[in-house]
Amino acid sequence: MTSREITVAEYLLIRLKQIGEHHLFGVSGDFVLGFFNQVLESEVKYVGTCNELNTAYAADGYARIRGIGAFASTFGVGPGLDVQTEARA
Repeated sequence: MTSREITVAEYLLIRLKQIGEHHLFGVSGDFVLGFFNQVLESEVKYVGTCNELNTAYAADGYARIRGIGAFASTFGVGPGLDVQTEARA
């Protein structure tokens, strides 16, 4: 049996599907575009939002209904809002 190397993005998307996550909320940005390109080629549906705060609230609301939610955003000040929003939720 040969094992093929996979990227971190592929691994994350495989795990999301395994745990039953079908949607990924996100805000595109320069540091995350490579990952979002992988998302668009996967079975996970990308749901874009206007800013990081909306991304975190959307993922939180989705998780409250479905049991799990996921979001991704770029590097910088905005992701601090994501963490703060999830901590308050």
